[in-house]
Amino acid sequence: MKSWLISSTALALACAAASCTTPSGGASALTAPMTLVSATGAGASVGDIAISNGSNGVVFALHLHGLPPGDHGFHLHANGSCDPGAGPNGAMGAAGAAGGHYDPANTGRHEGPTGAGHMGDLPLVHVGADGTATERLVAPHLHVADELRGHALIIHANGDNYSDTPAPLGGGGSRIACGVVR
Repeated sequence: MKSWLISSTALALACAAASCTTPSGGASALTAPMTLVSATGAGASVGDIAISNGSNGVVFALHLHGLPPGDHGFHLHANGSCDPGAGPNGAMGAAGAAGGHYDPANTGRHEGPTGAGHMGDLPLVHVGADGTATERLVAPHLHVADELRGHALIIHANGDNYSDTPAPLGGGGSRIACGVVR
């Protein structure tokens, strides 16, 4: 009995430190292996993103390398594919098969990770001068990591102003990296 209590306590403390839930509480961490993407398909690996439940929303732990320095738009997309696909103008684009931003309520609004718009808006990814991003980002409007399973995460070429003006979808631009949450 005493060893069971100690083991259960150790598991709970380890899981709390990792921002996941206990086995009786639901999902544990998910991952999204990330690759560079172009209109011809997936390229080299740029690392992975671990996704877990946190006390203030879903946590994205970035382990990325080989990306251009600067701020990049980061979104959860509707579909679970990083394949090339036709964009709104019909031209093939990088990770176009990922579809649009995840918007289960059909809000049609881009208002950032704390706004009332679509659920696909995530915090900006900050890439250092060495091409790495190793931060932990929290999406307060997402509450259950397992609901992200089967959706694509996209990193865009440019930053994101969390508005549809002056450029649509925050001005993030082309899709440069993609991974499907599993």
